[in-house]
Amino acid sequence: MAGKKFKSVKTLVDNKKIYPVEEAVALAKKTSTTKFDSSIDIVIKLNLDTTKAEQQLRGTIALPHYFGKSKRVLLISSDVTKEQAEAAGADYFGESDKIADIKNGWLDFDVIITTPKFMPELSKLGKILGPKGLMPNPKLGTVTPKPLDAVKEFKKGKMNYRTDTYGNIHMTVGKASAANEKIVENIDALVSFIKSKRPSTVKGDYIQKIYLSSTMGPSIKVAFEK
Repeated sequence: MAGKKFKSVKTLVDNKKIYPVEEAVALAKKTSTTKFDSSIDIVIKLNLDTTKAEQQLRGTIALPHYFGKSKRVLLISSDVTKEQAEAAGADYFGESDKIADIKNGWLDFDVIITTPKFMPELSKLGKILGPKGLMPNPKLGTVTPKPLDAVKEFKKGKMNYRTDTYGNIHMTVGKASAANEKIVENIDALVSFIKSKRPSTVKGDYIQKIYLSSTMGPSIKVAFEK
């Protein structure tokens, strides 16, 4: 049944057309085939050589509108109180005791925020945290002298982004149930942000293609300014 639905909605997309962002968003929502509230996802194909360290984009971004699940944040710090951590939105708080819990198998969180003081201890858990993408990193804003600010940002929807092996960035920019305007604002903000991160060593066109789709929906090519 799902196959028939996909074939049906795919006929609504002209593969030879490059759609203005507003049309692309409306079409992505229209071609959603799931019974649940589909995500609206974007793929930005960049002209990058990811074998070069300076062309591996990675960092964090807070889009104007967040549609993902609230992240479970673990704050490891000796500079703030439990009350301050809870007020900032941290789901879990502690010091070396929480690091010991992780060593013993506890991983019921999505983000660790900490201060530089605890990185020597946490770095010893690389085999546990690394494969799951949970190791704190200054470039991602998760190792910081201002941990309470970082907690607030991640609870509001701050997200990690990074290029894959082929120079693509994949991110969720909305939900099928969301207002079109909010999704468009997220796309515009993301594209502008990615443009600002262009490595100086890139020659020629930086952004090559942009595609939009719903979960299990067909890809829609999106127009953009180079």
